[in-house]
Amino acid sequence: MTDLVVRNARLLDRDDLVDLVADDGRWTQVGPDLAVDAEREIDAAGRLVTAPLVDCHLHLDASLTAGRPRFNASGTLIEGIHVWGELKESLTVDDVYERAKEIVRWSAAQGTLYIRAHADVSAKNEAPVRGLLRLRDELADLVTIQVTAFPQDGLYSDPRNEGLFERAIELGVDCLGGIPHYEPTAELGLAEVHRVFDLAARHKRRIDVHCDETDDPASRFLEVMADDTVRHGLSGRVTASHCTAMGSYEPYYSSKLHGFLRRAGINIVVNPFANSLIQGRLDPYPKRRGFAQLKELLAAGVNVSLGNDVIMDPWYLLGRADMVEAASLALHFTYMSGLDEIPEMLRCATERGARTLGVEDEYGIEEGKPADCVVFDAPSALEVLRLHPARRWVVRRGRVIAETEPSHTTLLGEPVTFRPPL
Repeated sequence: MTDLVVRNARLLDRDDLVDLVADDGRWTQVGPDLAVDAEREIDAAGRLVTAPLVDCHLHLDASLTAGRPRFNASGTLIEGIHVWGELKESLTVDDVYERAKEIVRWSAAQGTLYIRAHADVSAKNEAPVRGLLRLRDELADLVTIQVTAFPQDGLYSDPRNEGLFERAIELGVDCLGGIPHYEPTAELGLAEVHRVFDLAARHKRRIDVHCDETDDPASRFLEVMADDTVRHGLSGRVTASHCTAMGSYEPYYSSKLHGFLRRAGINIVVNPFANSLIQGRLDPYPKRRGFAQLKELLAAGVNVSLGNDVIMDPWYLLGRADMVEAASLALHFTYMSGLDEIPEMLRCATERGARTLGVEDEYGIEEGKPADCVVFDAPSALEVLRLHPARRWVVRRGRVIAETEPSHTTLLGEPVTFRPPL
């Protein structure tokens, strides 16, 4: 007898319904009408079943701190950074751990089982990085977490920051980050990019840099990242997050940049929640959208994925850790509304995210891979993006870890399903 079988599952890349069989934490059989007995049997009943959702960019160290020590009255990126600066030196490892743990629980319950978290390593007390490293290790059975050393204040704005950045490598972070556009000068921004790449190559770490998160069309550190990626032979191991200056680039430069990124094999992460509110604030009407060029990047062969970025913190008072909502918002801001483009948005929140994190070998609904999946209460990617449905079941390593009963609405005693009649 096997551990688990999920019956009548509809997969993204198949038209027929299949059964999924898990034993010892891995998928052992995938196919129609499999004759197996299991300790636990789930009938997906034609619902869409995917590999786990992937959150490629999340500031877990700041999550759930909204209002501490004060609210961001303007809602701007810069005031958020200032508010966070007023708070972070008073944080403790336990405080960071407990808040982040709650967000991880929200994430797992909604099918997000892979997270790349950014820890502010410019905090002189080391609480953000130590708290998230503890979280990564203690919750590894529930969610796979990668911790990125993120120098929120830049490497060169304070003489102590570079040492703190290197200390985070000693502590065991998975990725090295940066924020070159926030350095005091463009020259220091260039120096930061080169320093991050040199350290990542030396210590064999992946790279994930906050890059060109600005409306300034002159901010072009992304091309430097592309060149450094080729120079160090790091194709596939480098990610640029936000990249909102793309919303201000003119067409010729954009097309040239797309070629650079494809050649380098860089991943781009779009963070729709905060950037939909932060970018274009100083514009008169018409206002720029200030998003990375998701649609055009995909067409150019560049891997693009998504992140929640911020949840109830100094930058964003909202959020509930739902990657389907992130995909839906990105869909609207990047014009990904075509019949074939809508399913691609779900791929940006699943398999493309796995590619960004470099976990493809241990990700996917295939025989021999870890038995992780999400059963949506909807039959297709289009319906998932339309309805934002309940995650009926979430499976981690062959074990059901979360179940959600869909809501039930009646109108004058008759059920309302929010689905068109057949």
